Amino acid sequence: MKGRNTLTSSLNIITLGCSKNQVDSEKLLAQFEENGFVSSHNSAEYTDVVIINTCGFILDAKNESIETILSYAQAKKQGFIRKLIVTGCLSQRYGESLRKEIPEVDAYFGVNQEKDIIKALGGNYHAGIINQRVITTPSHYAFLKIAEGCNRSCSFCAIPAIRGKQVSLPVEDLLSESRFLISKGVKELILIAQDLTSYGTDLYKKKYLGTLLKELNGLEGIEWIRLHYSYPLGFPVDEIVPLMKSSTKICNYLDIPIQHISDKILRNMNRGHGRKEIEEVIEGFRKNIPDVALRTTLITGYPGESDKDFQELYDYVEATRFDRLGVFTYSEEEDTPAALNQKDDVPEEVKEERKNLIMSLQESISLEKNLEKVGREFKVLIDSIEGEFYVGRTEYDSPEIDNEVLIDRNSSQLKPGDFCRVKVYDAQEFDLYAEVIKNPVD
Repeated sequence: MKGRNTLTSSLNIITLGCSKNQVDSEKLLAQFEENGFVSSHNSAEYTDVVIINTCGFILDAKNESIETILSYAQAKKQGFIRKLIVTGCLSQRYGESLRKEIPEVDAYFGVNQEKDIIKALGGNYHAGIINQRVITTPSHYAFLKIAEGCNRSCSFCAIPAIRGKQVSLPVEDLLSESRFLISKGVKELILIAQDLTSYGTDLYKKKYLGTLLKELNGLEGIEWIRLHYSYPLGFPVDEIVPLMKSSTKICNYLDIPIQHISDKILRNMNRGHGRKEIEEVIEGFRKNIPDVALRTTLITGYPGESDKDFQELYDYVEATRFDRLGVFTYSEEEDTPAALNQKDDVPEEVKEERKNLIMSLQESISLEKNLEKVGREFKVLIDSIEGEFYVGRTEYDSPEIDNEVLIDRNSSQLKPGDFCRVKVYDAQEFDLYAEVIKNPVD
């Protein structure tokens, strides 16, 4: 029987930042519901308690977190909420400063302090539901965080300092969590971690991603399994490629952030590898799985990036033709090796110009690749209904960040979570237009 809390009746968690934060919030929501709180996520309505799960990764994310805290601190002053708690990466990194600057917040907590947060609100931590969550994504897909922290030492990244060393979750716990998600209607699992490549090295003393995938592949009810955030160095291509190729569940999709391609810049970034290792991973996938969709992220304007370095990156993107690509301009993060030891010497306008040049190039590549899909058939998962369209995705697209398939609502009766088979009849840079030819899909 769920216990009743004595402090409050309503609680809202505001999640900022990445999908890893979202998983943390979902597990925290499950604990609060077990304690009898009436909980919500990212609600626009005021509640008795507001918990802000912050991001502190890059400048824009930090600014968003601070603005959100200030907004709710003002709401507390005006009596709209009774208690305000801040947790997550920003408060882990800047907790002392935040306490001085925004004292209206009742309590600040860092990462991995779920028990303390629950206790502060008069609740009890329930270890028996550690693998349960309140799903805040559409109910047919969920993120599965398989590890916390990171053992890499990329010079630009503050994550190891914030989240600590890698801690992999045991396979048994991940299977238990996955079964719970399946029981709630989840059909697609999106595997996430700071570094998917190293999963298991701390717990099992060897890379264990392949073993985990084999176990997840055997679960009834899951139709798609997707891989995000795979570090290039040491990625187990020889193990993962055969699994992806033989499985009907593991999507032909890999998110592999390369950040740059210049050996000089990769060395300055302390990535531990050069261009050769990146090319070997990409070739290993494309040679054996020709239709694999490769997503990557890049950084422009890293300290010391010359015109020559950028041109090498531009030429590589043009030649490699990534299916999905995002670009960030370099943001100096205090106390990182790059901030301490390297001068941020690329002007902001140059960083932006280089970013825009690559994004413009990628837009044309995406259009060309999408036009090649016209006339072809694909299995699509419906995510939402927007206006006159069903909005879905192929296995080559992750939610919210990748391309979408727009299907005329007059063509079939569908709902979010349905799979269907479609034929593409038109394409734009980041959208496909299709008609249903089979519903439902076997």
